[in-house]
Amino acid sequence: MNDLHNNMRTKNVITGAAIGSNATKTGLVIDRQGYGGVEFVATYGSVTTTGTAVTMVAFEGDVTGTLTSVADTDLLGTEALFSLAAGARVAGTGKEVTKRLGYKGNKRYLRVDAVQTGVTSVGTVGVAAILHNPTLAPTTNP
Repeated sequence: MNDLHNNMRTKNVITGAAIGSNATKTGLVIDRQGYGGVEFVATYGSVTTTGTAVTMVAFEGDVTGTLTSVADTDLLGTEALFSLAAGARVAGTGKEVTKRLGYKGNKRYLRVDAVQTGVTSVGTVGVAAILHNPTLAPTTNP
């Protein structure tokens, strides 16, 4: 059966908003207990400055107070591909785009931070988590 709806849960990590010059948005910690994996989805709005970049950094841990950077071997994709590089601003590639990053590690708690570098507007940035492969299905909505 093709039923993603009853086999996933979504969580807001970073509410879509302007990030500001040379600033960091610290994401909310996600508890993945009861789920086999997590896919993070970032949305980037209308970024206007070519020198602006947003670097996404993923963290993991067994407890919420002690999170460390996720090893590349526990990621599906890369933080570099999940991030927004400085450069040309073309809709669908350098602005007004979504990007994703998967997690296949075994830590219970996860977080993603957005670090903006540049001195002018980055537009908006938001991140959501899709928890999938539940141990008990169907999942509740929301």
